[in-house]
Amino acid sequence: MKKQIIQSDKAPSSPLYGQGVRAGSVIYVSGMVGIDAATGQLAGATIQEQTRQALRNCKAVVEAGGGRLEEVAQVTVLLADPADFAGMNEEYARVFVTEPPARAVARLGVELPDVLVSIMMTAHVED
Repeated sequence: MKKQIIQSDKAPSSPLYGQGVRAGSVIYVSGMVGIDAATGQLAGATIQEQTRQALRNCKAVVEAGGGRLEEVAQVTVLLADPADFAGMNEEYARVFVTEPPARAVARLGVELPDVLVSIMMTAHVED
């Protein structure tokens, strides 16, 4: 099975990793933080602002790979501070209103200046 690297100008990128990879009908989205690709800056200083933007970034990559958020099967959320769990959940619940995907939440292992959250997704796309 050939893998396809997914690129979107609507999400932040780096030469160190692909924003996403599609292998067959599965889309893997790299950890996306709350950076606005248009400005190159964090979307804000709060967990809500950064979660909202990180989810937008993930959505952009899923869509660039030919998928939809409704096809996301699994999400991993990494928080810099576990105390931000409730604030992250506020924004997360606005995106996954019904039939939410499986999810894991853990602590972000590396310290990135001012970054509060990183979100990864896996989607299974109907062809």
